Amino acid sequence: MLNFTIRRLLLSIPTLLFISLVIFMLLDLAPGDPMSSIPLTVPDEVKQRMREALGLGEPVHIRYLHWLKQFFIVEPMVMWDGIFGTGFSEGMQRVISFQNRAPVMDTVYQRLPQTLWVIGLSYVFATLIALPIGILSAYRQYSWFDQIGTFISMIGFSIPTFFSGVLLIVVFSVILGWFPSIYDTTLVVNDWASLVKQMQQMAMPVFVLTLYNAAQVSRFMRASTLDNLNQDYVRTARAKGMSEKVVVLKHVVRNSMIPVVTVIALGVPNIFGGAIITEQVFQVNGLGQLLITAIYASDAPMVQTVTFIFAVLIVLFNLIADVLYGILDPRIRYD
Repeated sequence: MLNFTIRRLLLSIPTLLFISLVIFMLLDLAPGDPMSSIPLTVPDEVKQRMREALGLGEPVHIRYLHWLKQFFIVEPMVMWDGIFGTGFSEGMQRVISFQNRAPVMDTVYQRLPQTLWVIGLSYVFATLIALPIGILSAYRQYSWFDQIGTFISMIGFSIPTFFSGVLLIVVFSVILGWFPSIYDTTLVVNDWASLVKQMQQMAMPVFVLTLYNAAQVSRFMRASTLDNLNQDYVRTARAKGMSEKVVVLKHVVRNSMIPVVTVIALGVPNIFGGAIITEQVFQVNGLGQLLITAIYASDAPMVQTVTFIFAVLIVLFNLIADVLYGILDPRIRYD
């Protein structure tokens, strides 16, 4: 199992390097000037010096290698220094945002808790809800539970998050007044009252994303479980006298989870990207809104970094899915 994991990890390194090159080149060729927000009264020679100070006067391959060094070496050292109080990164140049002239990763760290509160919690809820619903729907195919679950899943998967988000705001914020329509990112949770307020403002965005992702995962889980319930090994297990609980939970569910692992694992980075719309609807000041703002401002370092973080998440959870494949199906790890 260790060799299997190491092989997959080594394969992810050239993949990440290729993705980083593609992201950097696309943004370098994209239209937009980081000096566009500078007042028109600033002379052109001053703007030129500002471009050079931001490193825009160097050749593209030098800028790419410099950005790789900053992302993979300097920023981890800064994180190490912040945790252990050392000074390894002292004097090193970090990735600087064109928009606010501050280190990009510092801004990402500030926005990350808001994203994890909403996005992370919604995906945990979606997975915990979807798996048992999919299994029970398949086991009781065409029952009333299966019919209701199928109906709700089709609604949740068909309605886009921007529509369901606006609908919830109209009903529960404007008409009923139960929940706030705008997410307060300045709220500090330090007592019971602030925790209740945090739960109230998280309720609608978490529900929107939970419904959408639970609908997708539950349909995959139902289809995979149905396929395995009709296999020969299930009939053999029942013929050997195994209890129905052992047959379903030990044999059917384990084999059904193999394709569903891909959906769950690769859905984590996808929801970070897909939550951009939800964050815009509820004004959650997270990574999605940060990316949109950076695109509008032609802030290439911020867009490069946030986009590459999404790419790293995709490769990372793809690796996790491969490892889980090896755990669920021993044949894969020896392939």
